[in-house]
Amino acid sequence: MRFALYFRALAAIIVIAIFPFFTFAQSVQPVPELTARVIDQTRTLSAAELAELESRLATFEREAGSQIVVLLVTTTAPEDIASYANRVANAWKIGRIGTGDGLLLLVAKQDRKMRIEVAKSLEGAIPDLAAKRIIDEAIVPQFKQDRFAEGLAAGVTHITALIRGESLPVPDALPASPAGKTSPGFGWTDIGIFLFFAVPLCAVVARAVFGPALGTLLVGLGTGLLAQLFTHSYALATLAAVLGMAWSIVGSSGSARSPGGGPSGNGWSSRSSTDNWSGSGGNDGFSSGGGGDFGGGGASGDW
Repeated sequence: MRFALYFRALAAIIVIAIFPFFTFAQSVQPVPELTARVIDQTRTLSAAELAELESRLATFEREAGSQIVVLLVTTTAPEDIASYANRVANAWKIGRIGTGDGLLLLVAKQDRKMRIEVAKSLEGAIPDLAAKRIIDEAIVPQFKQDRFAEGLAAGVTHITALIRGESLPVPDALPASPAGKTSPGFGWTDIGIFLFFAVPLCAVVARAVFGPALGTLLVGLGTGLLAQLFTHSYALATLAAVLGMAWSIVGSSGSARSPGGGPSGNGWSSRSSTDNWSGSGGNDGFSSGGGGDFGGGGASGDW
């Protein structure tokens, strides 16, 4: 009987001891989805401020290669900001594969705390002391006046300056696409010509050889594959496949009506085709570089 009482008392002590840890493990916040270089869950920044900071970070990434992400959350509870920042940064793996040059600038607005979490590859460029000075001297004075966009901009200015001074691999050269081009040497004029002339002619042959249904499907798939090859965009490839099948039907019926086989007289124009394609673009396709390894380097502060 006495043994049973001792056993129950011991079990109660164990439960009381591990309950806080169990509660903590169950209630930690999930890692946010990495959708942009600037993520504001607090709605502190205006759309214009978000766009401006995003543009600055995108330009820096193209020029220097390093990835910087700014995250604003309401609170990091039950974790302290250092633990939360390290967990998020390691989950996101910000920075280039093979280089790991990533950095997370985290603001917990309700907690009135912030942290600069630095990947191991950047700890030489931004040691803990430098990160602390950026927080205390560049960001905090602005935050104390509720000038959050200005504080973040000042912090980013100092961070990027230090990273530029570090000897890091140069980013891979990516040819810039001129306005109105989907890739070098292949623009909207080429797409219009391809849709209005090549697709209907190919459709006549495909539908004659494979039948109307299978021929139309093959033309659509071929058009989509070519669009993916030249634009590297799944959205544009899908749209091209749909337009290809549509033009296969329209072009083939048009060719049946006129010896020339062209799509003239159907009410469509080159401009309408161009507008449909351009409406699916505009996403720079940001994602994690997949290489950041964060060991706890950086600094925290409050205001």
